[in-house]
Amino acid sequence: MTPPGVLCSGNIVLDLLVRPVDEMRWGASLWVDPIERSLGGNGSNTAYTVAMLGVPARLLGAVGHDDSGDEVLARLLAAGVDTSRVWRSQAATASTVVLVNSYGERLFLHHPGASLEVFGEPIEFTAEVVEGMAHYHLGSPFALPRQRPFLTQTLRRAQEAGLTTSLDTQWDSRGRWLDDLAPALPYIDILFMNEDEARMLTGTADADPAARFMLERGARTVVMKLGGRGCAVFGEGGPVHQPAFDVPVVDTTGAGDCYAGGYLSALQRAASHAEAARFATGVAALVVQRLGAVAGLAGYAETLSRIQGLSLKPAL
Repeated sequence: MTPPGVLCSGNIVLDLLVRPVDEMRWGASLWVDPIERSLGGNGSNTAYTVAMLGVPARLLGAVGHDDSGDEVLARLLAAGVDTSRVWRSQAATASTVVLVNSYGERLFLHHPGASLEVFGEPIEFTAEVVEGMAHYHLGSPFALPRQRPFLTQTLRRAQEAGLTTSLDTQWDSRGRWLDDLAPALPYIDILFMNEDEARMLTGTADADPAARFMLERGARTVVMKLGGRGCAVFGEGGPVHQPAFDVPVVDTTGAGDCYAGGYLSALQRAASHAEAARFATGVAALVVQRLGAVAGLAGYAETLSRIQGLSLKPAL
């Protein structure tokens, strides 16, 4: 039986990854190996992950009328993502040059392109848009400037259409953070944050008080992505702490997006939040072992098998 689907919105990006880049020297030539093209973008990475894991995924967003737009749409379609609601803009497809050092840390050089034009009004969750979908995930709310005024209205409309909701905060380059997000919190069933985002939103990177801060303001469940320490889930039923898996790290690009996709796909298969946290942590562990946001992903059965072969990191 096919699980109910996940409707995703967010930016859609073509990444150009360069590794290793451990220093920058202007006027010099640095030899690297490799330079690769990859799918990127918070919305597209999450939708791609959901589809790869065997759960129907539909993506809302925009790409340009250019070769890069053709490329990212082809990659999404190959994974099984429904791209029929992706708009073709006259602006260029969003692109990012990702410089990755020897430890898997990244520096992004981002051109937003078509992301500047999409979602200039609240999303309408018509019968055609939500057909076969049970959950709405809003990725990269701060990477889509025109969407900011409509976060609350969009999430409220999603719930009114019968969908559960989630939001992955991502980084706010404008520095408005809680000013834009706070009114939307009562309409968010699952809020994903990492420690840096939590510090900017709540004043602390400590998972427990940061989660309580968001829960008190309306979010129903808060999922803290803790990088090399795993994750923690806060909400009904008490906190769940999931250690990270012990794997070599090549590139952390997209790991948080794919974690969200893994978490949501597990919930769509009727997993508990604790089970979803373990599965999503395993998905992220597979992703960071390869260069590029989605290169480490596999189908559902293979992912389960590969996660079973991983060892947990020792407790700190």
